[in-house]
Amino acid sequence: MNIPRLVRFLFNGSKGMLVLLVFSGLLAGLTSVGLLAVINSLLHRSQGIPHALAIAFVGLVLLKIATNAASQLLLVYFAQDTILNLGLELCKQIMKTSFRTLEKKRQPQILTTLTDDTSALAWSLQCVPNLIINGAVLAGCMAYLAWLSWPVFLGVAVLAVIGASTSAVLYRRAFKLLYAARESRANLFRHFRSLTEGIKELMMHRGRRDSFLVEDITETALVLRDLNLKATKQYVVAESWTQISFYGLIGVVLLVFPQVLTLPAESITGYVFAMLYMMSPMWGVIGALPNLARGQVALEKIEELGLSLGVVDRTASGALQLAPLGVCLEMQGVIFSYDNGARGGGFTLGPLDFCLEPGDLVFIVGGNGSGKSTFVKLLSGLYRPQMGEIRLGGRAISEADRDWYRQHFAVVFSDFFLFEKLLGLRIQDLEKTVSTYLRRFGLDEKVHVVGQYFSTTDLSQGQRRRLALLTAFLEDRPFYIFDEWAADQDPQYKKVFYTELLPELRARGKGVAVITHDDRYFHLGDRIIKLDEGKVVAVWKGQGHHAVPLHPLAGRV
Repeated sequence: MNIPRLVRFLFNGSKGMLVLLVFSGLLAGLTSVGLLAVINSLLHRSQGIPHALAIAFVGLVLLKIATNAASQLLLVYFAQDTILNLGLELCKQIMKTSFRTLEKKRQPQILTTLTDDTSALAWSLQCVPNLIINGAVLAGCMAYLAWLSWPVFLGVAVLAVIGASTSAVLYRRAFKLLYAARESRANLFRHFRSLTEGIKELMMHRGRRDSFLVEDITETALVLRDLNLKATKQYVVAESWTQISFYGLIGVVLLVFPQVLTLPAESITGYVFAMLYMMSPMWGVIGALPNLARGQVALEKIEELGLSLGVVDRTASGALQLAPLGVCLEMQGVIFSYDNGARGGGFTLGPLDFCLEPGDLVFIVGGNGSGKSTFVKLLSGLYRPQMGEIRLGGRAISEADRDWYRQHFAVVFSDFFLFEKLLGLRIQDLEKTVSTYLRRFGLDEKVHVVGQYFSTTDLSQGQRRRLALLTAFLEDRPFYIFDEWAADQDPQYKKVFYTELLPELRARGKGVAVITHDDRYFHLGDRIIKLDEGKVVAVWKGQGHHAVPLHPLAGRV
């Protein structure tokens, strides 16, 4: 078990707090050893008890209680700060990671790390003070045993090393089972997500529901249970062997050493008494090992996620300076391809030349799998082109510019997420402005704004999409992208969207790209671009009540 890795993690936290924590733990442990020595001296006194020993006994008892309490309090501050900083740093890494990487990592894996792994790591940190205290007690007792008799101590040490080596093998087996259990928990989280997101489909088909419950959730849960039970059994075997070794040492001290070594009765009594005194801290150390092992597994998974995220966003913090109004967005020879693993043959979009100028209204059309969603992610900066370049106002967008570039867009994705709070908006009279849009979008009887919060988001999908559109309008970005926004809207709001809202954005100098199938409104666009299998196969120009083809297709679209 690679516990030093966990130790290195601890030292990455607050150095001052950790030093105080270790110092208080060591002091508590050494105080226990001093108390042991005083008790042993008191037991073997044939005459009156000196005042010094009585004072030492009382003082050591009070000091032990005080240092134990200090260790526990320091742990609370240290553990909470460490876990807080770890969680915040991981969230920052996730938000700075490329979107494509997050798609590959899958949500269940990330959620398991943010919840299960950070919780397991927190529990392992709870063991630190007692581990330090018990370790100090054991070290002090070993020093006390060495002071009583070097020959006996060396014999005990040899036997202890043999027993500890055997125990270590058993504990490593248990650690491997805990690692496998962590993977099984991640699979169970994935099935839980399928349960919540696919509940309608499960309720509509009994066979699917029964198969999902038996073959996915039940089987995975049983595997997780079996792995945890096996790990527990392995720890019980290891602990039992440790007890056998420990009591065997006491038996050797009592039955064997007196036959081969000349030892005073006081030394034998002191040895047995000290070893019995060591039992409680030793079981404390052994009992902490499963939590430490789980914390180690959790730390490895957290670090793996952090490293595998491959954070590439190096945008400097500070005030955001967007490009000046009226700039043109250009794609030149842009190509993006999905990695399809060993099978090869992943979907490719491009090469694509595209221009979106202020006041442009462009409709993007095509069938399923034509590349429309990939185009949206490329245009908005979520995907990085593998070939070609994107320019904004003549400035080629590098990796360091990607977050800056994304801030020029307000997007309503087809699979949008609606936050309950209007985050990051600094608008005067926000409630008044939002109320105006709510009336315009026919939502004023269902939703109102209190502070920066929507009173509810428990609405139909079409109404929720109108709230997302409202948020996009409030963002007031130079470019707008709407991915199938009107797909689930009533005819009334479709008409408002195409004949009022889009022309309004165009009149305000916004560049607008709309993914749509509503051909009855194509004539309102400046251009209509058709995609098929990742290629531009046709371009039309909106004109009056008709859309007329443009020739040739080559060149900017």
